[in-house]
Amino acid sequence: MARMKFLCDADRCIECNACVTACKNEHDVPWGINRRRVVTINDGKPGERSVTMACMHCTDAPCAAVCPVDCFYTTADAVVLHSKDLCIGCGYCFYACPFGAPQYPRTSNFGSRGKMDKCTFCAGGPEADSTEVEYAKYGANRLAEGKLPLCAEMCSTKSLLAGDGEIIAAIYKERVTQRGYGSGAWGWQTAYRETITV
Repeated sequence: MARMKFLCDADRCIECNACVTACKNEHDVPWGINRRRVVTINDGKPGERSVTMACMHCTDAPCAAVCPVDCFYTTADAVVLHSKDLCIGCGYCFYACPFGAPQYPRTSNFGSRGKMDKCTFCAGGPEADSTEVEYAKYGANRLAEGKLPLCAEMCSTKSLLAGDGEIIAAIYKERVTQRGYGSGAWGWQTAYRETITV
């Protein structure tokens, strides 16, 4: 089985937000929630970089480690998902995640914000694949259809890569070799506890 991973090549991201829009449209994500967002570091200064951020589906997911009801689980493809039926909306996962991926669906008083929502790597949830119930809770299940996450497919500069971790690492290595430097594998070491050696 493949080990699914994301990689954002910060040297290629142009902050167009196509990944954010694709995700919102594909999954009918409500207003106010972004499963994926683009963040610019050192905005307007030398060395400015933009990176697209979402759940990185970590090897040892801190969100799963702190969840008091064990609603997080890892699929055979190493995609970290959660059950909204088990989630109690405590928010521990939000605070534990180094990428700020889990989010409340509403902004209101604590206790009425709802169950957490996060990137699913377009893999749906624990319900049967490609059912209306699964779509209503988690959005489209593109992995069940043999497709990759739409955010990566829509990236015009191919800054955002998604898929088998070994293939993603090989693509990045080739880019680094061609460029002569490699400063842009944002989040890879934090999420997967490994480096891409060139």
